[in-house]
Amino acid sequence: MTILVTGAAGFIGSHLCLRLLDRGEHVVGVDNLNDYYDVALKRARLSLLEGRKGFRFYRADISDESAISGIFNNSGSIRKVVHLAAQAGVRYSIENPMAYVQSNLLGQMVILEQCRRHEKFEHLVYASSSSVYGANTKLPLAVTDRVDRPISLYAATKRSDELMSYCYSHLYKLPATGLRFFTVYGPWGRPDMAAYLFTEAILAGRSIKLFNNGDMKRDFTYIDDIIAGVVAALERAPTPDDGEPPHRLYNLGNNHPESLLRFVELLEGALGRKSKRELLPLQLGDVVQTYADIETARHDLGFEPTTPIDEGVPRFVNWFLDYHGG
Repeated sequence: MTILVTGAAGFIGSHLCLRLLDRGEHVVGVDNLNDYYDVALKRARLSLLEGRKGFRFYRADISDESAISGIFNNSGSIRKVVHLAAQAGVRYSIENPMAYVQSNLLGQMVILEQCRRHEKFEHLVYASSSSVYGANTKLPLAVTDRVDRPISLYAATKRSDELMSYCYSHLYKLPATGLRFFTVYGPWGRPDMAAYLFTEAILAGRSIKLFNNGDMKRDFTYIDDIIAGVVAALERAPTPDDGEPPHRLYNLGNNHPESLLRFVELLEGALGRKSKRELLPLQLGDVVQTYADIETARHDLGFEPTTPIDEGVPRFVNWFLDYHGG
């Protein structure tokens, strides 16, 4: 059996491929290696995978139906897909909306079509986001909460992905699981995320930008915990239940919101330097707090995050310094 992972050169995707290969799985990785952020970082992640037994890589765009169809047809018995490729970033979605339509909507549809057409296909696991909760003020955020008020195009595309996947599960009995990730951080993280941005700025002596004057909380979730949740979901394909199609949604978060300022203080401690801070108003499309209710994931997947930010942040800093030769 072969597992297809899209976004294989990405932050979560590269970690997942490593975990699956360590278990002896055959993995086909797909990524378009776009320049949304530093391509060298993507290639460095990919270098950890290339040459590993059981790994094959294709450079392709998930919205290219012909290319993705060819990969499915040429890769043997693909039984499971973890679809992580997407155009990420809440703020960038305001600046470049068409990139999100192309990647997140058309790309999701291409993957759904290939999965439902592929013989003996078993399970699609796909990335959603905590951003689907939009303007909700009830905390913690639960999978049963309303998600019809997105405040960014990124959030709207991710909710659309959930609805399209539910529809395919209903129409074609396609087993599918959507995972709503909450503020993932750790080694090999994305340069547009807080941990990387702040660390880079502190080391360079530049000011870090703290929106809403720093009065924000995030459910920072360490990459190893996220990967454990993805693997657990992959192993548990949903089945029809009480008339509902084989489609499930889960929150994957640390279940412990932390102050952004405390996150910064931990970075400062690990780096041995103080930050310069620029206090700014809340940005368009952003939310003040996230907090994952993970009871459903606990019950169904056995998901239990184990890495507090006191441990995760120093691990990220150690990786950052090593990667950049600091």
